[in-house]
Amino acid sequence: MLLRSLASAFLMYSRIPMPRVGWKEENRRYALCFFPLIGAVIGGLLLLWQWLCVILDIGVFVSAAVSVLIPVFVTGGIHIDGFCDTTDAVCSFADRKKRLEIMSDPHIGSFAVIGLCSMLLLQFALFCETWNYYIIAAGYVLSRSLSGLAAVTFRSAKSEGALQNFVKPAHRKITSAVLVIFILLCAAEMCFMNLIPGAAACAAALICLLIYRSFSYRNFGGITGDTEGWFLQITETAVLAAVFTAEKAVMFL
Repeated sequence: MLLRSLASAFLMYSRIPMPRVGWKEENRRYALCFFPLIGAVIGGLLLLWQWLCVILDIGVFVSAAVSVLIPVFVTGGIHIDGFCDTTDAVCSFADRKKRLEIMSDPHIGSFAVIGLCSMLLLQFALFCETWNYYIIAAGYVLSRSLSGLAAVTFRSAKSEGALQNFVKPAHRKITSAVLVIFILLCAAEMCFMNLIPGAAACAAALICLLIYRSFSYRNFGGITGDTEGWFLQITETAVLAAVFTAEKAVMFL
């Protein structure tokens, strides 16, 4: 059952080849427990890429561009899709029911394009200026651990949907416990690698979680699969920004 849950998580939230498993609830019971491992793959590829950049003397612009694209290649852009849908819905300034309908629309709007371009440009700029890659790599695990925890503890805006396919069959107590362990291990590793940037990154991720709860409840009445994608993108960007800010602050201390 655990291996089938692992495969279900990777099949849904990544483009990493996995054995096909039946779309049954028992195969998704512990899937969210393995969600952070997709972040570990992204983090590992980021560290490998940065090592190659040093060995091959690759310039900072190419290094930063590929670093931004690694999560997109691994996930297939599923979380970016959620970010875009949520951005379009919020920027519509419509009522709650209409916002939920907009999130279900497969078309992309102008506000989503503006938000996505702004976010990717900011990530590119931050990657050009940061060097604590072990902290950033752990941030991909932390963001997915917090996202999974939100999925099983926050109120849902809809009773059906992609998110509910994983939340409803989940063993909530075990899933929550496993994700909390991931969160604590990530926080310890990030602070161990470099205390000030690591602590800043952890604080930024936790602040994003609190903002996410308020944002989702106020705008949609709860969370959805799309808002989960929005949260991941915002958190990953916030971790980068926190590391950048902490590094600059340490230089002037």
